[in-house]
Amino acid sequence: MRYSIRHTTVYSYQSEVSASHHVARLSPRHCPGQVCLEHSLEIYPVPTHRETRRDYFGNESVFFSLESPYRQLTVTSLTLVELQQGQEELGWATAPWEQVRGQLNLAHPHSDEGRALEFTFGSPLVPLHPAFADYARPSFEPGRPLLEAACDLMRRIFSDFSFDPSATTIATPTLEVLRKKRGVCQDFAQVQIACLRSLGLAARYVSGYIETVPPPGKVKLVGADASHAWVSVYCPGLGWVDMDPTNNTLPRGRHITVAWGRDFSDVSPLRGVFVGSGAHELKVAVDVNAVD
Repeated sequence: MRYSIRHTTVYSYQSEVSASHHVARLSPRHCPGQVCLEHSLEIYPVPTHRETRRDYFGNESVFFSLESPYRQLTVTSLTLVELQQGQEELGWATAPWEQVRGQLNLAHPHSDEGRALEFTFGSPLVPLHPAFADYARPSFEPGRPLLEAACDLMRRIFSDFSFDPSATTIATPTLEVLRKKRGVCQDFAQVQIACLRSLGLAARYVSGYIETVPPPGKVKLVGADASHAWVSVYCPGLGWVDMDPTNNTLPRGRHITVAWGRDFSDVSPLRGVFVGSGAHELKVAVDVNAVD
């Protein structure tokens, strides 16, 4: 299946911005089951300086600067991506989770397990804390296979937490999300990651898109889709396995991966700093459409 994605971000400022510097991570990755066929990034006003590079995690990052006054910045990402359908089902006979934790701790630095080890530590938005381990523990019974336990944790987050866009902001601590049990996909992903890491397991944050299907009889609204977030847990023998706690599913053919890192702070689609004063307004519109 092929998908076309249009992601438009508009910043409108109350007074002129004299200069600004930004980084955009909006180009989907090439990874198993996914190929980015086309991608372009349109920026207006045209930047004074623009440079594309790979960040530490291998995500394509576009750095750009504007050095002339402006009052509105528009960034539009246009993408065509192809996803494989009907991927082979994963086997559940993974090693017990305690065994995997031991493998990570004893792994050679240049092995797959050694590279996964860095995703067992706390990060700016995902701290390690006994409260996360306590929440995860009913899923992680002694000797339980890692994949089975991680999927059960995903199911419990889906059941216990309520989707509520008004309950959190980007700055809401993950511990508070655990306490309130309300939030959005970013929050649910970071809670599951915190639970896994607090048990000594490797988990990373994945950002991307998922097509929104309107209710029966309703027309899909333009710009109604949104960025999405989910989790990837490292399972020896299988590699990184994606899990979506917001939808209680293992992504198969509808999740479009853009970037991954330790948490949202590593993969924010667009961020920056500017020189100016006054308030500003942000508008984001995303369209994800299947292409015959």
